[in-house]
Amino acid sequence: MGTPDTVVHLLRHGEVHNPEGVLYGRRDGFHLSDLGRQMAEKVAGALQDRDIVHLRVSPLERVRETAAPLALARGLEPVVDERVIESTNVFEGERFGGGGNALKDPRNWRYLWNPLRPSWGEPYRQVVARMMSAVHDARIAAAGHEAVVVSHQLPIWITRLHVERRSFLHDPRKRQCTLCSVTSLHFVGDRVAQVSYSEPAGDLIPVQDKSAPFSAGGATEEKKPPT
Repeated sequence: MGTPDTVVHLLRHGEVHNPEGVLYGRRDGFHLSDLGRQMAEKVAGALQDRDIVHLRVSPLERVRETAAPLALARGLEPVVDERVIESTNVFEGERFGGGGNALKDPRNWRYLWNPLRPSWGEPYRQVVARMMSAVHDARIAAAGHEAVVVSHQLPIWITRLHVERRSFLHDPRKRQCTLCSVTSLHFVGDRVAQVSYSEPAGDLIPVQDKSAPFSAGGATEEKKPPT
């Protein structure tokens, strides 16, 4: 298999201040909560001594704020990359928390006919194409070292499913991608040889926000993609 020579870490942003439970998607104006900033500081502390030489981020505020402590710790200037932005979603702007649930509105059921595409948002294959393009650019920029790409839950999870050659069909409540979690792609040359996962800020995640059943704070998992 060979020894991994470059690692690209996919870091999800921290908790967002969103008291109304809006599906914020690509909307501006959604910043980290106080707890989210604590998460960002904690993950920066966990990663600051690693051989990270490249940092790439989504343009959205919550991601840039998550990346800021790590950028400072490593002395890096983040590269803003539109390819790692959140996925589009027809439900953007609607409420799914704080007592609201847009899926209970019969007018929205017409968007739910195809979970494999998915019919309510950006096609998964399109998400994978843009994410993997950015991941490989990060790999090249950090050749022989490590890079961090700060993004969003769905793009990170779909990228992992692609790398591990798993079906895109999944329950969003069971994504193994909690707030400020790190999904690491270990490359041998230009090939992903192993995927590992950790939750450096797992102990800060409110219980109701953990993604069951993979919610144990500080949990670590390693998996090799099929050959």
